[in-house]
Amino acid sequence: MMIKMKNILLTGLIVIFLFTSCEKVIDVNLNNSEKKYVIEAVLTDVSGTAKVLLTQTKDFNQDNNFAGISGAIVSVSENGGAPVLFNETSAGIYQSFLTGTSGKRYDLSVTINGQTFTASSLMPQRVTLDSIFITDELLFTDTRKIVNAVYQDPIGRGNNYRFLQYINGKKINQIIVNNDDYTDGRKVVNKLFYFPDDDQDSLKIKSGDNVKVEMQCIDEPIYKYWFSLDRSSTGGSNQATPSNPVSNIQGGALGYFSAHTLQSRSVIVP
Repeated sequence: MMIKMKNILLTGLIVIFLFTSCEKVIDVNLNNSEKKYVIEAVLTDVSGTAKVLLTQTKDFNQDNNFAGISGAIVSVSENGGAPVLFNETSAGIYQSFLTGTSGKRYDLSVTINGQTFTASSLMPQRVTLDSIFITDELLFTDTRKIVNAVYQDPIGRGNNYRFLQYINGKKINQIIVNNDDYTDGRKVVNKLFYFPDDDQDSLKIKSGDNVKVEMQCIDEPIYKYWFSLDRSSTGGSNQATPSNPVSNIQGGALGYFSAHTLQSRSVIVP
């Protein structure tokens, strides 16, 4: 018994020694990360809305002012046809009057300093945003005015949606995306919750405000992009640290290319 107890004690000391001797200080250098180009490209079924924004990431300790990347060659082709060039209208902003059509595939090409990045997006069928209305909702101990978006999801799963809100012309910084996994073929009343801080009264929806809702019908890769970005930024992905969202850009750049339908409705808050 004594020998057995000595073996147990010896084993315990070895384990303690291993754990204490393996401690190591990890110095993470946040200020010298590899710079990456960021592409934010949009093509819709509304004339004059096609736009590509080009910027570049910065080190952790730098400010959040991102200068546009000039001198790039940007084009989009439809179903493998001839590419349509986008003109640089200001630093890092490239625009075209190209208008998309539901059911067609669009291919983006961006060449920056000899590097070429590509992406493809299929413009889904348009689902009509029937109406929007306001309800008073009790959130914890506070009553807030919330916008409700109404639409009829078509039969057949695979529809994906993104919603943007504007209050008195100011875009609300939030991510709202849905799919029809649980609403296929149903009439949907989607409550567009958002939670400004208690001291941000100007961002809360109030009587007399002009509220606009923009609804996008997006393809599945873009749904995954916004969903993963939201999960990462809010900590909902159970990750220890934030990660880059799932992108459809090929070649090493960050960002997305979304060919989607676009429609909006407005209401004066009662």
